[in-house]
Amino acid sequence: MVGDLLDRATAQTYASWFRALADPTRVQIVEYLARHNRPMSVGEIVAAVGLAQSTVSQHLKILTEVRFVLVEPVGTARHYRINDACVGCFPSAADVVMGRPAPTPKGAC
Repeated sequence: MVGDLLDRATAQTYASWFRALADPTRVQIVEYLARHNRPMSVGEIVAAVGLAQSTVSQHLKILTEVRFVLVEPVGTARHYRINDACVGCFPSAADVVMGRPAPTPKGAC
């Protein structure tokens, strides 16, 4: 029954979120930023994950595209922080995809 399907736009949004987290390094970066809950330089993130700066920057680009991570310019540098509103919606996406009622999100996604 078509009426029982998740609407296409929502499904596409959720799919982009799941794709963004389909790499263990990106999961680690999101968890690290969420746990520290402050803007961080690429250098700090590189030191934490132990990968090359170019690799970490590519992962951060993917995470910023889906807004799990936000970028803040600091002079000529860029600092990255977790987007609490977007990450707060992610459990709802997982619940909906698994057929459970979605909890009320804390803030806009």
